[in-house]
Amino acid sequence: MSANIDSTLARASAGSAPSLDEARVAVVVKCWPRLSETFIAQEMAGLEARGLKLAIYSLRYRTDPAIHPTHARVRAPITYLPQYLKDDPMRVLRAWWKVRRLPGYGKARARFLSDLVRDRTSHRMRRWGQALVLAAELPASVERLYAHFLHTPASVTRYAAIMRGLPWSGSGHAKDIWTSQEWELRRKLADADWLITCTNFALGRLKQLVSDQSRVQLVYHGMDLAHLPAPPASRSRRDGSDPADPVVILSVGRLVEKKGYDDLLDALAKFPKDLHWRFEHIGGGPLSETVVKRAERLGIADRCTWLGPQPQAGVFAAYARGDIFVLASKAAADGDQEGMPNVLQEAGHQGMAIVSTRSAGIAEFVEDGVNGLMVPPAAPDALSAALLKVVCSPELRAQLGARAMEVVRTRFSYEHGVDKIAAALVGSA
Repeated sequence: MSANIDSTLARASAGSAPSLDEARVAVVVKCWPRLSETFIAQEMAGLEARGLKLAIYSLRYRTDPAIHPTHARVRAPITYLPQYLKDDPMRVLRAWWKVRRLPGYGKARARFLSDLVRDRTSHRMRRWGQALVLAAELPASVERLYAHFLHTPASVTRYAAIMRGLPWSGSGHAKDIWTSQEWELRRKLADADWLITCTNFALGRLKQLVSDQSRVQLVYHGMDLAHLPAPPASRSRRDGSDPADPVVILSVGRLVEKKGYDDLLDALAKFPKDLHWRFEHIGGGPLSETVVKRAERLGIADRCTWLGPQPQAGVFAAYARGDIFVLASKAAADGDQEGMPNVLQEAGHQGMAIVSTRSAGIAEFVEDGVNGLMVPPAAPDALSAALLKVVCSPELRAQLGARAMEVVRTRFSYEHGVDKIAAALVGSA
């Protein structure tokens, strides 16, 4: 099926959407729209505001029940590629029949077969099938392909771009960099015109894999400050002593191993029994049942509220009522690590005191004792001590929150980054 997204993304405030035949840049994403990837929508809205004509191609169908206002500002037409080839075999067959005559088809097929030798999986076959459809259905107006994430989206983009004889670029973030095989990253980086990534930590890794390091650049996601809710005028003076008014500890993140929610729950369970606090979590993920059971086993389930995925209004309402923002990130067993979690910047923009771990690129935003407190990853005792310090001190929370707000406003506005991406997309098209 090649239908555009449903009427919930009608973008009433933005007017009529541009035609697919106007698109100059095709943006390939894993799933659109996705609540946990606000930074992608923010970037695309910024690119459109700078005059770029985009078309979105999504490898998966939408699953989140809600969207953020940022998604609604994106006016680009959206096309869903076959999520599984068996779901629409005739579409794939028609695409192959069309693109097999393209001058670049033989080169793309050779790339695919070489990759298949190293990765003999159904996933590789699906990427090839999706690339056939993408190459066949791209409008003639498209001059460049741009992939968000270096794993599956970049594979599909790479094959399709070669078939169509078009340049392609990409943006690498977190899991895609740290869990992809080195041989495949090298091949993609060799074929791409340029690549951006969102932390110096990841930049160092990618520069090891290219001969011309200038083709890999750092661009922080940053915050689109003009479209964020204003911070609260003031914050509470809670200190954990009043059972009727407990300190609120908030975390926003997917329930996956690298977010460290096992360590966080262990840290919360170490608090003194007479301390009054409650924990709120926003986000979904495969470990939802696991973390709830862990909280029960630790005897803190009655203090924990699991809110599930939330649209922006729900997330910022939680920032407003919270006292402390915590993220206990660490490297997962499969190598997956953070990029620059946007939720840290959002919490900082809202003037929240932040407690986090020195994992991946987080230290590029949070400076220990300045705009937050930092502890080693996978260290529940240290995390508990840091949290306890800010739970009991509203003065320290106010100090850290004020500095976090200043850092976001002075160093992490997204304007410069979007300007840089827009110039690269236009200049190299």
